[in-house]
Amino acid sequence: MRGHLWSKVLAAAFYGVVLLFLASAGSLGAKAQSAPALSPPPPQVQQLLQLLQDPAVRSWIDEQRKPPVAVTTSEMMMQRITGLRERLAALAAAMPRLPDEFRNASGRLLGELQGRRPVSVLLLVIGFLALGTGAERLFRRVTASSRKWVVTRPVNATSERLHAIALRFVFNLADIAIFAVGSIGAFLALDWPPLLRQVVVAYLFAAVMLRLVLMASRFLLAPDHAAPEDAERFRLIPMGRAAAQFWHRRLALFVGWFAFGWATVDVLKILGFTPEARAVVAYALGLGLLVIALNAVWTRPLPGSSEVAETGTPRRMSHTVVASLFSIYFILLWGLWVAGLMGFFWLAAVAFLLPAAIAITEKASRHALRPHEGSGASGQTGLMAVYLDRGIRALLIAGAVLLLADAWHIDLVEMTSRDTLLTRLIRGALSAVVILLAADLVWQMTKTLIDKRLTRAQSVPSATSEVASREARLRTLLPIFRNVAFAVLAIVAVLMVLSALGVEIGPLIAGAGIAGVAIGFGAQTLVKDVISGVFYLLDDAFRVGEYIQSGSYKGTVESFSLRSVKLRHHRGPVYTVPFGELGAVENMSRDWVIDKFQIGITYDSDLEKARKLIKNIGQDMAADPEFAPNIIEPLKMQGVEQFGEFAIQIRCKMTTRPGEQFVIRRKAFARIKQAFQDNGIKFAVPTVQVAGGGEAAAAVAQEGLQLVKPAGAAE
Repeated sequence: MRGHLWSKVLAAAFYGVVLLFLASAGSLGAKAQSAPALSPPPPQVQQLLQLLQDPAVRSWIDEQRKPPVAVTTSEMMMQRITGLRERLAALAAAMPRLPDEFRNASGRLLGELQGRRPVSVLLLVIGFLALGTGAERLFRRVTASSRKWVVTRPVNATSERLHAIALRFVFNLADIAIFAVGSIGAFLALDWPPLLRQVVVAYLFAAVMLRLVLMASRFLLAPDHAAPEDAERFRLIPMGRAAAQFWHRRLALFVGWFAFGWATVDVLKILGFTPEARAVVAYALGLGLLVIALNAVWTRPLPGSSEVAETGTPRRMSHTVVASLFSIYFILLWGLWVAGLMGFFWLAAVAFLLPAAIAITEKASRHALRPHEGSGASGQTGLMAVYLDRGIRALLIAGAVLLLADAWHIDLVEMTSRDTLLTRLIRGALSAVVILLAADLVWQMTKTLIDKRLTRAQSVPSATSEVASREARLRTLLPIFRNVAFAVLAIVAVLMVLSALGVEIGPLIAGAGIAGVAIGFGAQTLVKDVISGVFYLLDDAFRVGEYIQSGSYKGTVESFSLRSVKLRHHRGPVYTVPFGELGAVENMSRDWVIDKFQIGITYDSDLEKARKLIKNIGQDMAADPEFAPNIIEPLKMQGVEQFGEFAIQIRCKMTTRPGEQFVIRRKAFARIKQAFQDNGIKFAVPTVQVAGGGEAAAAVAQEGLQLVKPAGAAE
């Protein structure tokens, strides 16, 4: 009645607007030129005018023009509570009627079967499932040799692994297609009563859905592969065989119960069950899903072990806490479903499933696209893995947004045409998600390229070639560039997100500039350190792995930051030195090192023989494979450095790779000592000559030796 009145009023209003428009147009025309008098309106128009002058109609139109009264939060909560109470009351009232519902459905089904027993429906479903299984087994037997080749073929590269995984996926998908054609296709090819056709097809589709999920589970977990090499090759989600079998079985049980339960509820609808009775059956079946989920979280294997740890251990306690939290979550989820709060149900489901799906796809993509062990890039993530991981992540997030929009009855297309505060915030939030996804993709690509280049630079052996120098410089600059790129991307992404949310970023940028100037004046030392570091790196003063000395600081360069450098002293301590305090830097690891040392021999030694012996030692060491790569110019004697009080000081020199002079010098000392000893050349030591004899002379000699002993040798 109200709808009919609404349609009549709308029609009257429409005709009234048209009439007023025509009347105004006529009056304007009358001003322009004289026209004959208008004829009286037809009877329908007179009825319309009388209807519009009716006080009841006019008051109703005025009421409809008033804006709707805003509903407060408390009123909304009361409406939801009232709706929940009415829903639970309807479910409670439907429970006693279930026997009658089943009796009526059975009578309808028996009438459709025309004298057949209901068990014949079950036998019919089992028969066509067996037919599909037989067709699948026949296909497996025909393709057995190809399947065996896929499993046993060697995998020596990432592309070969992906090819094997793709072939395995194609075979599994073909199995399900053959099963579907053999079961559903064969059933639909025959003529069946309409009701029987709908019932059987519902359960056959449930079986196909179960097979699809099991195929995806086998594809990701590979629970049937016992050999470690097969599991490593085909298991996309890294885990042990026991864990893979556990989750595969629980997933099969959960999806099987869900699929056939869904089919059962659809069959009940076909058989004429009321919505309340179907809801009672669905919630009862949902209890089975809840029990399966609780069993899975309480009996799941611990990470890295095939069995649950003993009671009382920290791992077992953590296992119990996590299982308790999951149990509360699943019970809450079931309660939201029963209460009919589907918006909150899907929100809670997405809040758990989306991060889990993102984590699983990330592990699967990186594990599937990992470099081969013999490729020399072990542990590094390739660009293809980044593209696949971030692409799947974007699809998952987009799907979650669409699902939540549908659950909360939000029209995204219509929302773009509205200009309210809420719609602007939603549009800004969606734009922010897109911006963050794009920034994350750019960062992951940049990080992957830099890490791969760093790995290649670190694999180059230390040498003085131009290639090694360039790689050492890259090892120094790339980590800093990676940090700067992350900071720039983060700042740009944050500014774009704020702009998408409607925040004016111009004042923020201006304020940041003013704050930067103030910080620059207040932190001149910090600015000095940063700028000095930039010029040190531009000058290529030192690189990671080089030994430098600056003032009282010396050590091997370990790493950089924007304002300081870390030096590892050769005795272990680490110095963190700001760039502004370095000053002049002495780099001891560039190109070559000239090592000079002196040897004291007695005055009666043959200098020419000593020169030849040292030269031969230098040539022998230069020919030794152990020292040859690090010797640039062999050891040789330069001549007499000075005449000492008790020795002739001869100077020796050699040129080596930086850092290698210490080992070569020690070996040279040992060989020189042995060669001089074999050829009668004596090393000079301090002596005291005393004229005379007796105990007085001996005492004087002893006192003289004490005077010439080196400092610290008396003890």
